[in-house]
Amino acid sequence: MGFLRRLFLLCLPLLLSTLSSIVLGTLATAGQGMGCQKYTNKTCEECLKNVTCLWCSSSKKCMEYPVRNILPPSSLCELSSARWGVCWVNFEALIITMSVVGGTILITLFVCCCFCCRKKKNRKADKEDEKAAREREQRRVRQEERRAEMKSRHDEIRKKYGLFKEENPYAKFENN
Repeated sequence: MGFLRRLFLLCLPLLLSTLSSIVLGTLATAGQGMGCQKYTNKTCEECLKNVTCLWCSSSKKCMEYPVRNILPPSSLCELSSARWGVCWVNFEALIITMSVVGGTILITLFVCCCFCCRKKKNRKADKEDEKAAREREQRRVRQEERRAEMKSRHDEIRKKYGLFKEENPYAKFENN
């Protein structure tokens, strides 16, 4: 969990700054009320200063980004010619890059989750093994105490009735 928390805390400022710049940029350009059509036949950089605009490099047209569609339709502009956000990345490269990055993040999260679950499972098994070993040791100690107690009780009974085990049981029958 520590790794995921650190990764989240590392990425959080980047995400927040990106999100705030997009929101502030959208609000600033929306407040100005500039249409994207006036940047047609100008440069890509001028067109993309407004985040609501889409630049088509093949036709050198600046147009409103079709927000109803996730990707601009090919009738509007081909993906290889469409630019949004920055001029040096076309939509095809953007889609491929985002797919690779997203897939890598998902795989990393999956591997981290599996690793954390396995680690937790092993920790739980280790605790159970330690508990079982402690219980075995406690049972062994109690058994030894009971054996010693029973032996002392038997010895007392033998002593009481004169049945003590002697080292040489045949010594009684020797004639002196």
